[in-house]
Amino acid sequence: MSATTENDNTPAAEDVSETKQLQEELRREREMRLRALADFDNYRKRIDRERAGDARSGKRDIVLKLLDLADNFDRAFQHAGEAPGSWVEGLQSIQRTLLALLEAQGVASFESLGEPFDPERHEAIGAVETDRHEPGSVAEEVQRGYRWGDTILRPARVRVAQ
Repeated sequence: MSATTENDNTPAAEDVSETKQLQEELRREREMRLRALADFDNYRKRIDRERAGDARSGKRDIVLKLLDLADNFDRAFQHAGEAPGSWVEGLQSIQRTLLALLEAQGVASFESLGEPFDPERHEAIGAVETDRHEPGSVAEEVQRGYRWGDTILRPARVRVAQ
């Protein structure tokens, strides 16, 4: 009987031990593969976010320059005075086209006059004495403010009532 107990430890026991070892190695390899796939997916998502951010940043620079152009139209209309009507109408048409282009990109101006001063939306460039507006509210808008979606693209430059 002692000969059979010695034989029990040889081929069958070694096969079971080797099978368990191979199963454990296979489990580790699967975990490593899943981690690598998850890491790659996270990398791809991060790159997509960075690309979108870079594109928006580049677009922002162009939009800000277009806002300067819109401001120039506003200033031109303030001084149009005795300019021929056809010139003024032509400039108004160009301004409407420009504002429509900005609006199509999600850029819109916001109202400031009479609103309470908000440092996130307004840049105070001075104060004025007035009875027409409540103290602490915007009494005069020097330069229009714009938002891009939910983000303030450019604050309005204002004078605040005292």
